Amino acid sequence: MYIRNYAFFGMLIFLALAASVAFVPTVQADGGAPNLAYVAGANGGVGVIDVQQQKVTKTIKAAGDPHMVALSQDGRFLYVTQPQLKRLAIITARTGEQFCSANIPGEPTLLVFDPNVKSLYVGGPQSSTVTVVDSDNCKIKKSIQTAGPVYGLVYAAVGSAVSGKNGNQLWVSNEKAISIYDDVSGQSLGTVAVPQGPRYLSIPPGATVYATTNEGSILAIDMGSHQVSKLISGGSYGPMDFNETNGEIYVPDSANKQLVVLNPVNAGFVLPKEPNHVLKLDIAPRSIAVTNDGQLGFAALSNGQIAMYDIPGRQVITMIATGGTPQFIITGLYPPSLGSTPEQASMIDKFGNILGYVIVVVLLVVPFILFRRYSRVRTAVSANNAPVVPADKAEEEHSSSQPPSEL
Repeated sequence: MYIRNYAFFGMLIFLALAASVAFVPTVQADGGAPNLAYVAGANGGVGVIDVQQQKVTKTIKAAGDPHMVALSQDGRFLYVTQPQLKRLAIITARTGEQFCSANIPGEPTLLVFDPNVKSLYVGGPQSSTVTVVDSDNCKIKKSIQTAGPVYGLVYAAVGSAVSGKNGNQLWVSNEKAISIYDDVSGQSLGTVAVPQGPRYLSIPPGATVYATTNEGSILAIDMGSHQVSKLISGGSYGPMDFNETNGEIYVPDSANKQLVVLNPVNAGFVLPKEPNHVLKLDIAPRSIAVTNDGQLGFAALSNGQIAMYDIPGRQVITMIATGGTPQFIITGLYPPSLGSTPEQASMIDKFGNILGYVIVVVLLVVPFILFRRYSRVRTAVSANNAPVVPADKAEEEHSSSQPPSEL
């Protein structure tokens, strides 16, 4: 009985010691991505905009007329196409130093990143090859030969790359069609005829692919049936983005100097009336990026500025000068996730340490108090369980224990 009780309290003490060692909060490096936007083609390379300060706070030097950028999931690396150098560069986002690079056929202007298989898919209209590059070290994994010049790249998360055999779908727009490939094996999965000449592609969550065309229209393509529907025409449309909160598609229209906002198209339902609304600008927009919370939009303009757009208010908040010729823009996580900034990380560390000490004290002190109470209870129980002797018998025993008196 005693051994079992001591073992219980010993286990509590062991857990307390384990907690004192194991309770160390971990905070991942943000790479500078949260609360930032990256502009390819800004003066000097890639401009970095602080969203809260509403200005360019630094420029990452990148030669070769950078056209498109992507960001690793942890924000550590920035992926940049450099068409004049026929190269893809991986740059450390925080320091701006080049980590590695890979030579790409043609003049690569397009880039898409699939984090599920850690692959970058790079191409451009000067080549019919899509080069698959390892996102960790710039090693070329394979080359996918397409039907013609590459005008658009996007991947659809419809498969599972866990086995390494089956991956997601890579959609590639060529001169008069969109080719679909398995992004792991490179195997052809089909072709969608698009006589209008497909260009930029976008796939928000759902089963619809959006494509701009050379003839000045925007199409919706059902991923299952490959049915093509025209949504709107009459513009010159650039790289698109979407609002994750409601599925709306944002498209820059340089011909009409406006941003076009489209209602989402759902497979099996009647096509919605398009557009939802437009935002008129004084300068032709080239690209658009929407923050993940659906509150802010950033339009890269041809005059070297960025229009910061209040999405719910449907108006421009401010203009941010980047210089150069902005080609493409992306945003990091906004608002920043808890613990992603140095200030938040420091607070979490302090709170975690305090909480850890509290847990250790509780686990050490409480067993001691319980043990003290347990000992007192056992003492009381032992006393209560002593045999009870009647009073008259106790007197007899007492008298018999006395020595006999002398007569």
